[in-house]
Amino acid sequence: MAEATAPPTRRLEILSAAAELFARRGYHGVSIGDLGRAVGLTGPALYRHFRGKEALLAEMLLDISERLLTEGGRRVEAAESPAAALDALLRWHIDFALDNPALITVHVRELGNVPQPQRREIRRLQRAYAEEWVTVLRLIHPEAPDDRARSATHAVFGLLNSTPHSTGDLSRGAMAGLLHAMASDALTGAFRP
Repeated sequence: MAEATAPPTRRLEILSAAAELFARRGYHGVSIGDLGRAVGLTGPALYRHFRGKEALLAEMLLDISERLLTEGGRRVEAAESPAAALDALLRWHIDFALDNPALITVHVRELGNVPQPQRREIRRLQRAYAEEWVTVLRLIHPEAPDDRARSATHAVFGLLNSTPHSTGDLSRGAMAGLLHAMASDALTGAFRP
C-alpha cells in the first residue's frame, strides 16, 4: 500500500521530532501518540504521513544514508586531489554529525528496528559511502591493503559519530576543529609503516 504524499515540510517536521524522541528515549520508548503530540497531531493522524513507526524510522535512516553518500560523492568528485577529497569527506561528515546529533544517535542505535528490506538498502548505502572513503584513502596510500583502509574508515566513523556524547563545553567550531585534527591524525597514523 502506497503512503499518502504529504507536504515535504510536514514530513520533515515529523521526521525531525521523531529523531529527537528516538535519540532521547529509544525507538521502543516512543509511541505513535508521543510522535503525534510532538508535532501537534493525534497519534492516528500520523498514519496519513507514515504507515507506522517502523516506516518512519526506515525513511529517516534511508534519508541519512542517502544524504551522506550523495553529498560525500559530490565532494569527492569536486576535489582537485585525493588529499582534498579526504579533507572534503572529513568536513562533510563532521558537519553532518555536529548539526544532526539526534540523527547520528538514531542511525547508530536503531538500525535493528528497521524492517529487513529497508535495512538491506540502508546497509548497501552505508557500504557505498564507506567505499568512497576507502577509494580516496587508497589513492593517497596505494600501498595499503583495502582491508586496512576499510578498517581505518570505520574507526574514524566511530570517532566522528561520537559527537552526540563528546561535544562537552566546546563551541561548534572548536569541536569541528578538534574532530578534524583527530580524524586526520588517526588516518595518517593508520598508514605509517
